[in-house]
Amino acid sequence: MTGHALRIYAGPRARRHIDQHGLRPQDISVVPGAAGGPKGLVLGPLDRFVFGQWLSRSAQPVHLVGASIGAWRMATACLDDAVAAFQRLERDYIAQDYELEPGRRTPTARHVSERFAQNLQSFYGGRLAEVLAHPRYRLHIITSRGRHLLGREHRVATPLGYLGAYLCNGVHRRALGAWLERVVFSSGPPAEALSLPFDDRDYRTRQVRLTEANFQPALQASCAIPFVLQAIHDIPGAPRGAYWDGGITDYHLHLNYAASHPQGLVLYPHFQKAVVPGWLDKAWRWRHGATAFLDNTIVLAPDPQWIERLPNGKLPDRTDFARYGTDLAARMKAWHAATAASAQLAEEFARWLERCDPHRVEAL
Repeated sequence: MTGHALRIYAGPRARRHIDQHGLRPQDISVVPGAAGGPKGLVLGPLDRFVFGQWLSRSAQPVHLVGASIGAWRMATACLDDAVAAFQRLERDYIAQDYELEPGRRTPTARHVSERFAQNLQSFYGGRLAEVLAHPRYRLHIITSRGRHLLGREHRVATPLGYLGAYLCNGVHRRALGAWLERVVFSSGPPAEALSLPFDDRDYRTRQVRLTEANFQPALQASCAIPFVLQAIHDIPGAPRGAYWDGGITDYHLHLNYAASHPQGLVLYPHFQKAVVPGWLDKAWRWRHGATAFLDNTIVLAPDPQWIERLPNGKLPDRTDFARYGTDLAARMKAWHAATAASAQLAEEFARWLERCDPHRVEAL
């Protein structure tokens, strides 16, 4: 793989399909978008190619599933002129800046939440019909709803609740459901029955129709990292309670797509090979391997050696806010360099699609 920026991984069913048929846009049923903050910036060129050029050659419905920045990316894909919208998302995300109160090294959660709400309103204001009424795409925004101690955000109860969630998750992922449940906000025509593009029996799950009234609070909740942003409470049309980042329950969306879409494929632009189930599973490496859930999934990810050539030898991430502090220009320069380099990912995928060489496809 030396010299390649892009690695292509696939589950066994997806590999057989590529061997027999190659990969065509009409083969795709689902596109997930993982949580991961600034890491998602390197997927911008892939997003622009996939949604702006490639998928537009087909006509089938496609489910877009996202958590945190992945939800922002998937909602952007539903806008008219998605390429221009993705370019704006990249510019806005790189340029985000927050004021620091005297004596603080990080901005307050309240300030970050207020600024983020303003950014979402500016980005999607007046354009919700484009998202909700898209003729092909069904958007699914994943959030994490608190239960019991986490039912309302509180300066004492919330840290205790997350401690309980961490300990329970260490015993078994399903046990996390005692503290946090997956709530999915799904778009679709009002007369159309809602359906999820994955089997939801793996974890405590609710589904709510995505509307103009709850779009922004749902999207902001999906991005609300605990203690970095404030929780969103009592989202219209959904069960009452505190809603946080969808990545807590579904960090990289390791969902049972294979059971729900046995004929279609899942195309997953991702920033690494591993599809980690929940945010609290980051430390449990034995949970990072692929399962049968991903049998029909194709992961497009940057080569680790390519990543080492990026600024600071890594993908952009949240530690850069502390690394660069108030030097906004230096952080923006590093992130712009990473996103410019990531154009190679899209170029290699486009070239691979011309021949679909199965020898480039590795086991997921």
